Amino acid sequence: MPFLGQDWRSPGQSWVKTADGWKRFLDEKSGSFVSDLSSYRNRDVYNKENLFNSLNYNVAAKKRKKDMLNSKTKTQYFHQEKWIYVHKGSTKERHGYCTLGEAFNRLDFSTAILDSRRFNYVVRLLELIAKSQLTSLSGIAQKNFMNILEKVVLKVLEDQQNIRLIRELLQTLYTSLCTLVQRVGKCVLVGNINMWVYRMETILHWQQQLNNIQITRPAFKGLTFTDLPLCLQLNIMQRLSDGRDLVSLGQVAPNLHVLSEDRLLWKRLCQYHFSERQIRKRLILSDKGQLDWKKMYFKLVRCYPRKEQYGDTLQLCKHCHILSWKGTDHPCTANNPESCSISLSPQDFINLFKF
Repeated sequence: MPFLGQDWRSPGQSWVKTADGWKRFLDEKSGSFVSDLSSYRNRDVYNKENLFNSLNYNVAAKKRKKDMLNSKTKTQYFHQEKWIYVHKGSTKERHGYCTLGEAFNRLDFSTAILDSRRFNYVVRLLELIAKSQLTSLSGIAQKNFMNILEKVVLKVLEDQQNIRLIRELLQTLYTSLCTLVQRVGKCVLVGNINMWVYRMETILHWQQQLNNIQITRPAFKGLTFTDLPLCLQLNIMQRLSDGRDLVSLGQVAPNLHVLSEDRLLWKRLCQYHFSERQIRKRLILSDKGQLDWKKMYFKLVRCYPRKEQYGDTLQLCKHCHILSWKGTDHPCTANNPESCSISLSPQDFINLFKF
């Protein structure tokens, strides 16, 4: 480095060794340093911005991937298996699926509602959960519950069947949510309270849609129910297991009303749902001194649970503790697996996970 007083001129400089020249030299060097420092800072800021943008891109990509996965699994979670192992005791060596929420997630109820033999079973199970077991479900199970309920409502709106059944389910759920939402802050529901208020509004919207359904008479001009012989009409009525369906059928035509008031029809309905002891406790006589089976039926319904009847049910293997739908193969080691299976009602299914 040159000493002070030496010629600081370089081949491109024209000033002489003076104080003014020295000052101009320092000014130029300082400006060059500031310019270099500013350029370095700009590059540093640019690199930081690129790093920040890269991180944002990665986060956005992960979020899109997660959203895509959630959209594909919106209607059901973890239903790869057609059966689950149920064990009430968990050990370090073997962990059992012993909660209602896990069983509800893993069994394929979304597909089950598309089967007419299983539809009523699933709806009854949803009603029991809505009545008393909703808070025992995990957050994923509660979301899964609402997704399955949405599929049920859309199915009923499309085929216009089981309308009354779904109305009762929605009313039960709405009543339970009204009670639970009022207890905000006590950890009774998983998730933001506004989300549950929105779901309640959705339930009201579904109820309005069901109320607005107008069933149109099919354009079929062939043989109808009323064209059948009276004995066949009465035989078909005997297959109805709900007295409300019998009353509704009697409102279609005057001759059907006469058949729907048949005493033997209501007597068989009472004997099907209730025991002799229950019937004896609720005897009602008509003005003619005869047993009024129709009034007795509706009185018994208010006092006792009716007999439940389903085309297909969940079954539990007593040998290997595997829960599955009827007719589903599972890896059972028993010599006769069919003899080890017991049918579970919706209430039995819930009781299976109570300790």
